Amino acid sequence: MTISLRIDSLSAWHDQFQALRDVSLALEPGQSLALVGANGAGKSTLLRLLCGLVPNWQGEITLDGKPLARGNPRAASSAGLALVPEGRLLFDSLTVEENLLVGQSARKGPWDLATVYTLFPVLAERRLQRPSTLSGGQQQMLAIGRALSANPDILLCDEISLGLSPLVVGEVYAALAQVRAQGVSLVIVDQDVSRACAAADQVVCLLEGRVSHQSAAQGVTAAALKAAYFGVATEQ
Repeated sequence: MTISLRIDSLSAWHDQFQALRDVSLALEPGQSLALVGANGAGKSTLLRLLCGLVPNWQGEITLDGKPLARGNPRAASSAGLALVPEGRLLFDSLTVEENLLVGQSARKGPWDLATVYTLFPVLAERRLQRPSTLSGGQQQMLAIGRALSANPDILLCDEISLGLSPLVVGEVYAALAQVRAQGVSLVIVDQDVSRACAAADQVVCLLEGRVSHQSAAQGVTAAALKAAYFGVATEQ
């Protein structure tokens, strides 16, 4: 069963630094959201917070109307959230297949070793290798596969195309389209704003921790995103 996500008046802190300010957004079952903004805007903080990795926050977060536990990664995973982290953060002491097994949870769903290998056949070919022996694109596929192994309802993708060639980026986004076809909702953080928006239903831009733009992704103009991204006025 897919779930909806609602965030209302969310603020968050890293020690004394306020990283998010009064953020509100909603993601309906099966939707995809492009979360964009400059470096330091609060995008990674928001994704990490949803996964229980940022405990210092106030506001309201609900999944299908149920409050999200604060600072509890296990509860977030059980509730249907999974993160593809920036930098991948794979376990190089484990094989490719062991990394996928680490991601498994008690949640039921379509994603297991067989379906992940069908999505990314190269991982099956290299299942006994260490992640450090893979290319950057293959490592990103492994990070996605590990997150999918938890059978999430919402997949949070942080800097999904960072350091990848255009060809591999296309392969990754094609895989995300297949994931979404299975009913998984997506939140995509990517510095390639046009690519992220093309794969999304809605776009939310953060500027210094605040929502500076929120609209349907299709038809959003470059001028509107520039204003939201950099905090500049659009031409009249």
